[in-house]
Amino acid sequence: GVALPHDWLTWRLAGATGLDTLVTDRSDASGTGYWSPTGEYRRDLLELALGRGDVALPRVVGPGESAGTTADGALDGVPGGILLGPGAGDNAAAALGLGMRPGDVALSIGTSGVVSAVTPRPTADASGLVNGFADATGAFLALGVTLNASRILDAVRGLLGVDHAELSRLALAASPGAEGLALVPFFEGERTPNRPDATAALHGMTLGSTTRENLARAAVEGLLCSLADGLDALREHGVEAQRVFLIGGGAQSEAVRRIAPAVLGTDVLVPPAGEYVADGAARQAAWVLSGADTPPDWGTQGTEVFSAEPTPHVRERYAQVRELTAPRI
Repeated sequence: GVALPHDWLTWRLAGATGLDTLVTDRSDASGTGYWSPTGEYRRDLLELALGRGDVALPRVVGPGESAGTTADGALDGVPGGILLGPGAGDNAAAALGLGMRPGDVALSIGTSGVVSAVTPRPTADASGLVNGFADATGAFLALGVTLNASRILDAVRGLLGVDHAELSRLALAASPGAEGLALVPFFEGERTPNRPDATAALHGMTLGSTTRENLARAAVEGLLCSLADGLDALREHGVEAQRVFLIGGGAQSEAVRRIAPAVLGTDVLVPPAGEYVADGAARQAAWVLSGADTPPDWGTQGTEVFSAEPTPHVRERYAQVRELTAPRI
């Protein structure tokens, strides 16, 4: 049998009576490589990979459907008869927690960056830049990933010997484009574009442009241009970006919030800092408990909207120097 960790936990909570009682959810099933958007497993692919197709696989639970109930004595301290939700992968749960719908895109700035969009139809990209998954509501999720995100800010902050607040102040004190200073932030190689052995590069250094302010600005703009490349990859596959959310630890940077709409060319929405994956799990639990056809509409209170005059020249300059950064041999 094949099961993911949260599926194993659900199985244990339900009494672990046999492998035929394993269940999973659409979002995690869609990441296996042998699940079809029709909702069925591709056992022909399993047979090609393993030489056999008669493998015990979890039943895929529908969105909002109960995965069963807890069994008496299954785990210490857990009473029997409690409804179990289907669960979800982290990106699908975060989208549910944010209340994302088709037309919404989230830019998550953690150690790495994730650009995700809820779509009404599945996404397929033979190049591998865009990954297609199912979401936690019955729709689908398109993902683009960058290897470098908040670590870009950390690297330049450490180089300048400042804290995050001062890095933001320096970046906002510089003009858009940082007087031609441009950072291609492939510190750990890159996934979007696919250059695993590339290194970071700083371009446009002159005696006039090489200032602390411009270096801080170049770091923020390089981060955002990299994420914008991921968003472009999604758009090439039909994703519409009607609303753009900015989330994750890097979204707490004042400079990132204020420069993002200029680089992206659209308003950005910054919800209050929180655990969106946990919010999604709670929303799913409420949905299963209610028995409704759709998840409860909780809304996101306290979301801030940031606007700025677009600065297309920043992305144009970044695109020029990005193509000078070849994979390291």
